[in-house]
Amino acid sequence: MKIKLTSKILLGLVAGIIVGLLLGGSQDIATKYIAPFGTLFLNLIRMIIVPLVLSSLVVGAASTGDVRKLGRLGGKTIAFYLVTTAIAVTLGLILGNVINPGAGLQMPVDAAVEARTAPPLMETLIAIIPTNPIKALVDGAMLQIIAFALFLGVGITTVGEKAKPVLNFFDGLAETMYKITAFIMSLAPYGVFALIVPVVAKNGPAVLAPLAKVIFAVYLGIILHSVIVYSSITKIFGKMSPVKFFKGIAPAATVAFSTASSAGTLPVTIKSAKENLGVSNSVASFVLPLGATINMDGTALYQGVCALFVAQVYGLELSLVQQLTIVITATLASIGTAGVPGAGFIMLTMVLTSVGLPLEGSALIAGIDRILDMGRTTVNVLGDAAVAVAVAATEGELSPVEEKEEVTV
Repeated sequence: MKIKLTSKILLGLVAGIIVGLLLGGSQDIATKYIAPFGTLFLNLIRMIIVPLVLSSLVVGAASTGDVRKLGRLGGKTIAFYLVTTAIAVTLGLILGNVINPGAGLQMPVDAAVEARTAPPLMETLIAIIPTNPIKALVDGAMLQIIAFALFLGVGITTVGEKAKPVLNFFDGLAETMYKITAFIMSLAPYGVFALIVPVVAKNGPAVLAPLAKVIFAVYLGIILHSVIVYSSITKIFGKMSPVKFFKGIAPAATVAFSTASSAGTLPVTIKSAKENLGVSNSVASFVLPLGATINMDGTALYQGVCALFVAQVYGLELSLVQQLTIVITATLASIGTAGVPGAGFIMLTMVLTSVGLPLEGSALIAGIDRILDMGRTTVNVLGDAAVAVAVAATEGELSPVEEKEEVTV
């Protein structure tokens, strides 16, 4: 009997949770003997991110053949991302007010957390253009890589026939990276298992119980945002069944949940969007890398819930103006937040500072941040894919995809 790759990944996830619970009293086994295989899987994914993004984006930009089209794609993409992020943080604040996760919870704060802020918006915009593209590639500076790739793609388009060898090189590199991505994905069930086991072993049910309401509020928001906002986007703009959308992006969502890194999941997101959702190569190569960098719906939702939680723990009231400040701050700061594990927690200290909440309150979240990070990263990736579907549809570049059985591994 053939088992789909998505099903195997889910089996790896469930098996990891069960084994993690069993090893709760023996964390050394999980961290010393199982976790390294998860790290190896992450390293394989990280290995292909930069060459995949560079090559696919150069080909995508060059294949449009129209500079004005690139500007149109960028405008649509950023507009979608900012609107969905604002909706997400607003939903988080609503849930924080309704559920009151911090009410009656007076927990001592053992350690202060040093404030680390995301870079100002203008600084982020200026830094988009790399002074040294090679250094940007080495450092993995995604926004700079995207900018350089776009300029390179546009340059290839304007040069024409003489630049065809350059285009062929990047096209060949992109196809090679897609093949490598497929191979790495065949290892995903084992990688997911190895990543989940130590997380569950460390944060077993006894540790999570005191902060269960926070986890519940964040995950409820995640579900509502995904079902309502993303279903509406794919249905209204992409004329696509929400069931088809969520089924098609399931492999990427599962990897995102396990790795807690939207940037690390990017190769899988691109593959799923193209093969399962029918998004064209030019749109997927532009929208998805940009989304992995600036689209942080899940992170913004998390900011809203956690800010209310910290305020409630300290017995502080947040005014409507302060809550509006959280919406604006979280939305704009999402542009400068890296798509890597833990980046949302760093961003939280900035949001707390913006409304005068004690930074020590973030220490309350630190113990469960990884659990929350997995959920919010999944939403980030779902949002990237939903916007890709919408943009592709409005550009007439969304192809119907027949239901087909996945390649077995």
